[in-house]
Amino acid sequence: MAAEAEVLDELHRLRARVPQLTGALAASVDGLVLAHDTPGVEPEGLAALTAAALGVAVRMTDAAGRGELRELLLRGANGYVATYAAGSSAVLTLLAQDRVNVGRLHLEGRRAGGRIGELVDALPRPDDSAASNARAAATRNPARSLARTADGTTPGPPAQTPAPTPAKATVRSTMPRRTPRATTPRPTPRTTPNAPTTSES
Repeated sequence: MAAEAEVLDELHRLRARVPQLTGALAASVDGLVLAHDTPGVEPEGLAALTAAALGVAVRMTDAAGRGELRELLLRGANGYVATYAAGSSAVLTLLAQDRVNVGRLHLEGRRAGGRIGELVDALPRPDDSAASNARAAATRNPARSLARTADGTTPGPPAQTPAPTPAKATVRSTMPRRTPRATTPRPTPRTTPNAPTTSES
């Protein structure tokens, strides 16, 4: 890949800027080698050990409340092993002689880690490319279904059905309707004015 070649070129330039470096390796955080310039050192084993050391270092920074891990520096009798974060998914591991200027090592290692991180983060991931291919296929032919019929043929596009006309909106009141009361005429008693009343004894 072009990006991996650029990562390897960055490792070569880094070793040219810091002559005391004896090796440089870019790897993923889970221990896969991306590019290496490590004469005399097995890159796969160094990448695997870097991933293991990172796991312990991340737990230590979390336990100490130091935040996100940025770099890891080890010193042995014959020199240094320095690991720097390179983007969100990679690390840069440098091998240096004991007489290296540690300040210069940190300066160049951090700069190179930033550039390598940009290159690695720009690479398409397998799950991302599969998802983008599926989205592109759905965009090109959204009418076709991924499912197949029982005889193994792919169903054609569904028949076009006219869109239903929207129903007219009606507003209904929530108040109960008042029904008019049925009125029946009341019988009025007929009285005869000045009619004499008689009583039988």
